[in-house]
Amino acid sequence: MSLLVVGLSHRSAPVSVLERASLAADTQAKLLQDTLAAEPATEAAVLATCNRIELYADVDKFHAGVAELSTLLAQHSGVGLDELTPYLYVHYEDRAVHHLFSVACGLDSMVVGEGQILGQIKDALARGQELHTAGRLLNDLFQQALRVGKRAHSETGIDRAGQSLVSFGLQQLAAGADPGLWAQGKRALVIGAGSMSSLAAATLARTGVAEIVVANRTRSRAERLVEILQQGDDTTVRAHAVEMSAVGDELTRADVVVSCTGATGLVLTADALADALGVTLDAPAEAPAVTAVPAPADVDQHAAWVGNGSATSAPEAPRRITLPAQSTGPVKLALLDLAMPRDIDGAAHRIDGVRLVDIESLADASADAPMAADVDQVRTIVADEVAAFGAAQRAAHVAPTVVALRTMAADVVAGEIARLDGRLPDLDEKQRAEITQTVRRVVDKLLHAPTVRVKQLASEPGGAGYADALRELFDLDPQTVAAVSRADLNDPNRGRS
Repeated sequence: MSLLVVGLSHRSAPVSVLERASLAADTQAKLLQDTLAAEPATEAAVLATCNRIELYADVDKFHAGVAELSTLLAQHSGVGLDELTPYLYVHYEDRAVHHLFSVACGLDSMVVGEGQILGQIKDALARGQELHTAGRLLNDLFQQALRVGKRAHSETGIDRAGQSLVSFGLQQLAAGADPGLWAQGKRALVIGAGSMSSLAAATLARTGVAEIVVANRTRSRAERLVEILQQGDDTTVRAHAVEMSAVGDELTRADVVVSCTGATGLVLTADALADALGVTLDAPAEAPAVTAVPAPADVDQHAAWVGNGSATSAPEAPRRITLPAQSTGPVKLALLDLAMPRDIDGAAHRIDGVRLVDIESLADASADAPMAADVDQVRTIVADEVAAFGAAQRAAHVAPTVVALRTMAADVVAGEIARLDGRLPDLDEKQRAEITQTVRRVVDKLLHAPTVRVKQLASEPGGAGYADALRELFDLDPQTVAAVSRADLNDPNRGRS
């Protein structure tokens, strides 16, 4: 196993960089295909969410793999390699497994413990399977990550440590008030009908808003989301769909707006918001203060691998612009921007009567959120699962060799029985069957101990060499072993949930 992950997230990069580096669906597909075409990689998967972009690959060379994956991320994100490199982190083999399992459990999320990441991991796996870029290693890895995440949520109280990004955002909009009481009677506008927007609409409905209007570029998807909302047994919310062209009019009647689209530009400008409220956009404030964001302690220094492999000093910590404080007057319009790149103009902060919560402000707020004691329990689960996954992968590495050995032994038995038939043609069926069974038992007994033991040894750290030793000792044909591996990889039932 040579698993490598190169990526950036809200823990390593400022929102401005994440925003520029975001990958559209077609770009992700091209990134996967180009990664597979690169020499060091044999498998690839990309996990792209609103606050992380990670490229996973099975590589045969570490240094070349890091350099190639970093370059590919830069090329497809449109952010120059020199600018992107200081924000990238690298994990390899067991540390890469530990990282993905931690992500799946919500330990690495902006809101610790949120469960939406499981759906995003499932989507990443499905994309790799559809494009045939995810092979045995990444299929096993992502399937196991989904199981680990589900286990963490079912066996611990990690859900108490946080909630979905939508719920956390609504809490911030409520500004300390009970979100349910704050939402009562309000009219909400949801822009977009994708997975995040659907979650937002469902959360708003459960929270108690009176009405939800869904606007989407494709009207049919908006109508489908409305249909789902109205079928819910736990809400009585009124809902209807509108065209995107109607958003301006809907703003004049909305109390809450949640936007999460795949648009590359702004969906709501500050001028459009000011017009909807019938107010004048204040002049920009003086240059805002700049505060340093500490570099995360667990980010690997990888820039040396992209360069000449020599040790380098730690990159300068990312810097984040602190926007001017919002007005303290009554809130006429509450805005929640969950898109990356952002949908809502940051200048909305300057509009009197507007409260804007976006990915950057959520990151600031979540940094102060208390960590539940359950997090330690989840970390224990992750550590145990990483060890189990490593052992299973090492054992799986030797399995094709064991199968090839037993196949060779079966061929030897068949050849000897055929030779016996030529020498003793008068054997009846009962005698022949008894001799055949006896020879097979002898061979099985001779092979039992070494094959069982080699599987045990191979599952331990450093046990990968036992498969090579077995092939050498029994003079096994490498092509036969490779054929067993390919047959297992092409099993249609493998890697499907």
